[in-house]
Amino acid sequence: MSSRRDFIQKATLGSVAAAISGTGFVACKESQQPDSKEPPSAVFPLALATWDFGAKANDEAWKILSTGGSALDAVVAGVGVIEADPKNTTVGIGGAPDRDGRVTLDACVMAPDGRCGAVCALEHIVHPAQVARAVMEKTPHAIIVGVGALEFALSQGFKKENLLTEESRLAWEAWKKTSKYEPKINVELHDTIGMITIDQRGDIAGCCTTSGLAYKMRGRVGDSPIIGAGLFVDNEIGAATATGLGEAVIRAVGSFLVVELMRHGRTPQEACEEAVSRVMKKYQDYMEIQVGFVAVNKQGQIGAYSIQSGFNYALLTGSDKGVYDAKYKVQAKEE
Repeated sequence: MSSRRDFIQKATLGSVAAAISGTGFVACKESQQPDSKEPPSAVFPLALATWDFGAKANDEAWKILSTGGSALDAVVAGVGVIEADPKNTTVGIGGAPDRDGRVTLDACVMAPDGRCGAVCALEHIVHPAQVARAVMEKTPHAIIVGVGALEFALSQGFKKENLLTEESRLAWEAWKKTSKYEPKINVELHDTIGMITIDQRGDIAGCCTTSGLAYKMRGRVGDSPIIGAGLFVDNEIGAATATGLGEAVIRAVGSFLVVELMRHGRTPQEACEEAVSRVMKKYQDYMEIQVGFVAVNKQGQIGAYSIQSGFNYALLTGSDKGVYDAKYKVQAKEE
């Protein structure tokens, strides 16, 4: 959690890259800008996720991908591991609440055939990604929000639970003492897991799930459940997902932009770099925020880029497994 906090609050620390050699991790090494380690083009199946904790999601997804299962089944199962982890305070149960102490979750999924589903401001359900999939598969809608999303989830057999853990409650109580009850969008902890899977058939699916901006105003929704912003999949081209400040990603329709740039011939790396530049142009105080993208094209080439240092991502294929640094646009200013 502390690395994600630094990513959002300060963005002054170099990120750590790790790679797999054989069956074990080699020693971690601080990345050097701009020559941080790049993963090779991958063979399918493939699992790709934001952040170092995405490695756990990849491992779960691999159980399905490696046995011939679908990309959609794998991506929803993968993020489910993170949603169910109460120690992760940015996704699922244990997620940081809004400023009134309510944990609200956002998620979306995209299938290889272009179908999509999302839920916003969903309370009391541990696995919003599964609910988003149900929206896609069992309703004529793409997005269901708030009370309606909860009612739909309960109608589908999901169990109502208390998502506010004691750890998150205590952190919220401490925040209230000095916050003046105001969310500070460039300071407070916020994050997501965005995940992309490609199965043995070459089909691509994606998912993005989060508890959103910590101590946000009631009803705030970021980029994570917005198709084209936090996630976009085009089975003919590739897929992209975003992390960081949702309001900034939305302004650029970031993930759709990355995929569309790949459609017009950019590599995933080039597309991510251009998307970051677009975000910066639309956000005057870009040095006070952080946004990162990760993408893969239909050939299995990977790209990742962020405004400042601190963003990493996890990759798993049949021959490669590791956590890698994303390259970044500018060196964070010293405090």
